Amino acid sequence: MKFYVASSFKNMESVQEVARRLQDRGYRQTYDWTVNQDVTTIEQLKDIGEKEKNAVMESDFIVVIIPAGKGSHVELGIALGLGKKVYLYSPNHEVNDLDTTSTFYHLSEVVKCCGGMDELVSRIVSENQ
Repeated sequence: MKFYVASSFKNMESVQEVARRLQDRGYRQTYDWTVNQDVTTIEQLKDIGEKEKNAVMESDFIVVIIPAGKGSHVELGIALGLGKKVYLYSPNHEVNDLDTTSTFYHLSEVVKCCGGMDELVSRIVSENQ
């Protein structure tokens, strides 16, 4: 199965850890956006955007780690629009904070995972074998 992980650069280590753990279990990451740290032109942004859009479209499911940036929410929207399963990881339960949550976090296509990374990966693996 193929996956994509969306989040912000401040969660880069978590993104890389989730990707590594899933890859260790035989899943294939469609695109690793964390390699794009020195972006200096609009053309680079466009290229990255195309790769990220295609990666979401190619994936069987996506993982969104919050707090996430604006691009992650676009990726969430693409995945929801395509009917893909979304795993929303909220290590500190902020997904349920009415001041910071989004209506889209609570749709039936979104699987909310709170707590530790082990629980997130175990859930993904058990539901996508």
